[in-house]
Amino acid sequence: MPSPQPEFRSELDVRKNLLLTGRPGIGKTTLIRALVEKLSPSKAGGFWSKEIREGGRRVGFSIETLSGQTGVLAHCGLSSGPRLGRYFVNIKDINEIAVPSLVSARESDKLIIIDEIAKMELFSREFACEVRRCLDSRRVIATIQQRREKFLDEVRARNDVRLLELTVSNRNEMPRKIIALLGI
Repeated sequence: MPSPQPEFRSELDVRKNLLLTGRPGIGKTTLIRALVEKLSPSKAGGFWSKEIREGGRRVGFSIETLSGQTGVLAHCGLSSGPRLGRYFVNIKDINEIAVPSLVSARESDKLIIIDEIAKMELFSREFACEVRRCLDSRRVIATIQQRREKFLDEVRARNDVRLLELTVSNRNEMPRKIIALLGI
């Protein structure tokens, strides 16, 4: 009996970009980090985000590039910027840290890691424009928020995107499948 891997691979080979979606906390960022760990540092660029916790409580989100730069994506202690829930979004760090990491990866022909394409990041017009350029020009592996929103819907509907939903039932096999696809 043939393995499901070749079918999975042939479906993805037709597409340029791989977007992971799923409910919050399902493991999208963990999967992205595991994939990046398998790559040599010269093969990928971009960024991921992570929670900022103080006293066991989430107070914000940070941006961390694959080259080690860090910044604040959003924080409840900020006093300016667009507000999303209890957080103020730090457009300056999105534009000065996240966006340049994407430009650098795209221009150097690297695999482009974007974690995450979501409402907070999209307060930056520069971010949205660069996401489009990345999707147009290179292979992207990104996480994308499930919520309905015009830009997110546009990205998901692109012909050059393969959307994979990470679930409890497939999250253990998904890393293996993606690693096989990437040949790493």
